[in-house]
Amino acid sequence: MTQRRFPIGAEVKTLGVHFRVWAPDQDSLHVVLEGTHRVKLDRDAEGYHEGWVDDLAVGQRYQLALSNGDLVPDPASRFQPDGPHGPSIIVDPTLFPWTDAEWKGRPLDEFAVYELHVGTFTQEGTWAAATRELSELAAAGITCIEVMPVADFPGEFGWGYDGVCMFAPTRLYGSPDDFRRFVDVAHSLGLCVILDVVYNHLGPDGNYLSKFAKAYFTDRYKTEWGEPINFDGPDSGPVQEFFVTNAAYWIQEFHLDGLRLDATQAIYDSAPPARHIITRIGQRARAAAQNRIIVLIAENETQHSDLSLPVSEGGYGLDALWNDDVHHSAMVALTEQREAYYTDYRGEPQEFVSAAKYGYLYQGQWYSWQKNRRGTPCFALPSTAFVAFLQNHDQIANSGKGERVHQLADDGQYRALSTMILLGPSTPMLFQGQEFAASTPFLYFADHNPELNRLVDAGRRAFLSQFPSLHESIRKNALSVPGDRQTFESCKLNFTERQTNAPQYQLTRDLLNLRQRDPAFRMETRLALDGAVLGPQALLLRYFLHDGCDRLLLVNWGHEIHWLTAPEPLLAPPRGTRWQVAFSTDDAPYGGPGSCPVEVKDHGWRFPGKAATFLHAEPVPDNEIIEDGSPLS
Repeated sequence: MTQRRFPIGAEVKTLGVHFRVWAPDQDSLHVVLEGTHRVKLDRDAEGYHEGWVDDLAVGQRYQLALSNGDLVPDPASRFQPDGPHGPSIIVDPTLFPWTDAEWKGRPLDEFAVYELHVGTFTQEGTWAAATRELSELAAAGITCIEVMPVADFPGEFGWGYDGVCMFAPTRLYGSPDDFRRFVDVAHSLGLCVILDVVYNHLGPDGNYLSKFAKAYFTDRYKTEWGEPINFDGPDSGPVQEFFVTNAAYWIQEFHLDGLRLDATQAIYDSAPPARHIITRIGQRARAAAQNRIIVLIAENETQHSDLSLPVSEGGYGLDALWNDDVHHSAMVALTEQREAYYTDYRGEPQEFVSAAKYGYLYQGQWYSWQKNRRGTPCFALPSTAFVAFLQNHDQIANSGKGERVHQLADDGQYRALSTMILLGPSTPMLFQGQEFAASTPFLYFADHNPELNRLVDAGRRAFLSQFPSLHESIRKNALSVPGDRQTFESCKLNFTERQTNAPQYQLTRDLLNLRQRDPAFRMETRLALDGAVLGPQALLLRYFLHDGCDRLLLVNWGHEIHWLTAPEPLLAPPRGTRWQVAFSTDDAPYGGPGSCPVEVKDHGWRFPGKAATFLHAEPVPDNEIIEDGSPLS
């Protein structure tokens, strides 16, 4: 085989463009240039077709002609200017003038993640427009952008989870170089960029992989979204190669800082962890990064925590896991709605203390909603291995009307639990617009042909029917239609709300910047973490630091609490120190009432209601005597 960067696709070389395509179901395969010019590729015994085309240049369009004469796009096309049903285009990624040679990435414990959908993040919905907002995100304390999937898909709008051209960033947001420029500018601002990738299915329209090889898919498993990918059946080797290469491609050619693997519970492979496709994807991605740090995050509905164990310990070698348990508990705490998949959560302080200390709440216990056991033990994982959030794309849309959490909850309670997430020990994540309490919804939208649109709309209503609170809206056809362009347009952020919602925006900025500068949130400077329940809706987290100057996070989303005595040892400051308030959501600039955040009188404590307070232990000077013995300055 000719020396190549990747084993598949069209690569620009000095002698021309070299093609390599796995198409065992095709007796012949031709590259068809604009017009009528055709070049036949040579077929080997394994079903790979490859060859040179010397009169094809960067920017030219081409298609592949199957044995029956049908024209289809290259399975590894780097760009589809007219969408998945149109021709592919020759791209030379080496021509982009990168300026990030000194960028080495950031470790996971520095991450404050911001989930972003390019099409609705700005009014323009382009990479160029999103790039202009990166400096604002960096100033707000964000350190990592998590971009929702961009593999090209049919239609004019969509979430991206129906991608079909796995190597082609969708033309809807701009060119591949526009994506590269977005990453390059992000790196100049100290921002990581990771990409959400979908390796469990392809979309229902525009998927040509089965034309090349039916072996790409299997009927031995089932997913909710389409045919599962064949990672362990006959002829699965080249299938694994295709997807492993895809992971390396995004890291290498776009300088990405990691991947978020969608719905890993539906990535089926019977191989043991050391040889599993998820492990291979991670290993190839890290190899592609060379000397850069990358972070690999999994979404896993079944809470299979071994995904984040090292391969040497029988795991899959990923770095972090989305923690839906925290979200579900928070939703119950804030809305008191225990329905559908919120049924098995009480929204009580102990759940948040346990999540902070141990990650998943369900690590093998019975889960009544699914009538099965849920999760596996994860006590060996660090707290940063869990991504905690109050909002993400799925959960906002699943409210039916796309309502954000702050619109469903009391303001003070929302501020308190937001602080718990952003200052908690897990890796925090915000969804676009959350930082300034955006009023715009985030709805499910997908633009397909009319027949598919009807099916998608019906499927969406069926899914939401699990929520009794939405039954009336479904009955009255009051939910937004996924295929309606207005559904998509209504989700675009309005950045003037950074000013109109200034208190919430300032709260988020101050929390994130506190997180970045305080050593309590670095694993190497933290000795331990513990927590306790203070009341029906109140808790504390204690950060023990190696230098003895501990931190205390008090979160109370209920009524004010008065304790004449405090029989809780975690409230005691370290020897020779006293607690100093560093931050409180009770302060007026954040929309709070402005009362004293924490009071100590007669050696007791007062915890204000609907507020969170962060305190640090500061040494008491040797010549200073605290007359009343108060542990709080």
